[in-house]
Amino acid sequence: MKVLDLQCAALHAFEGWFASEDDFVDQQTRGLVECPFCGDADVNKKLSAPRLNLGAGRPGASQAMELVSGSGLDAQALGAWMALARQIVAGTEDVGEQFAEEARRIHYGEAPERGIRGRASAEQTASLLDEGIAVMPLPLPEALKGRLQ
Repeated sequence: MKVLDLQCAALHAFEGWFASEDDFVDQQTRGLVECPFCGDADVNKKLSAPRLNLGAGRPGASQAMELVSGSGLDAQALGAWMALARQIVAGTEDVGEQFAEEARRIHYGEAPERGIRGRASAEQTASLLDEGIAVMPLPLPEALKGRLQ
């Protein structure tokens, strides 16, 4: 199993696991490799030392490597954000473009109270806030809007 360091056009860094280099090239050619944060298919390999996952390494070795590479904090922050985003997706209903209308229906007791998410313009969001309806803009990674693996 080859672990490759990848990066999308938006500069999100992530790992990809592939059976071989040829497997990566084949999947990339077919458009199957996407950024897990934004869904961008414009993904390239970053320059990195080869790494094979053969079992547990020395305790603390991976932490030391993250600190040396300078990406430890970024990776931790992105990991925490993805975990929070997954929780939000799992605990809410996607109402899409009907977000503002459904938020009003819930607020005024016309629909059952539940957690919802969707899309609203800046004007719609401001209008909801003016009406006393608590909403919070929260951009979710595109990768979470589809099927979770």
